[in-house]
Amino acid sequence: MIIDERMSAFIDSLDSGNPAWLNEIEKFALETQVPIIRRSMQSLLKFLLKFTKPKSILEVGTAIGFSALLMSEYAPEDCHITTIEKYEKRIPIAKENFRKAGREDRITLLEGDATEILRELEGTYDVIFMDAAKGQYIHFLPDILRLLPPGGLLISDNVLQDGDIIESRFAVTRRNRTIHKRMREYLYELTHDERLVTAVLPIGDGVTVSTWKK
Repeated sequence: MIIDERMSAFIDSLDSGNPAWLNEIEKFALETQVPIIRRSMQSLLKFLLKFTKPKSILEVGTAIGFSALLMSEYAPEDCHITTIEKYEKRIPIAKENFRKAGREDRITLLEGDATEILRELEGTYDVIFMDAAKGQYIHFLPDILRLLPPGGLLISDNVLQDGDIIESRFAVTRRNRTIHKRMREYLYELTHDERLVTAVLPIGDGVTVSTWKK
């Protein structure tokens, strides 16, 4: 927990909530232990999408489609979302959720490894939302920046690892050390690349918001 649990619960209680059909998907995810964005991250996404009014969004990490559907609800109606997922068991659930919500025409799901798919994508996306395998963020970054236009927004979730990011690598369990190292590298790149302006925020599990300086 990055911020005090009571404070986090209080902030979450102020959220205006989502449509009932989105709440049902969130409930299913929590009951089946599918990782989805936390309430505080949902609030930030809603605000950023209403503020930036993107025409195109790229999401890396679909899971069962909750965040893509949340974004489709708060982005302009003519905004198209492209989302990438490789976990085969979750793909049909996401597709069914898109169908039930009537958003199949606004959301395109690309199946497969994000590293390979990102390499093949062309054009640009007004907003890019990273919520995939944390140890791969640093490897995704070159293609992500290639796909980010001037004035575009890169949002990366789960970057502070519930506070573990500040610990020495020796204080982190051995199986998490590679992710810990790569996430530190990712944060360094975002905050020290002279072409970017990046804010690191203690929201949810930690989030960065980045854009081009020029």
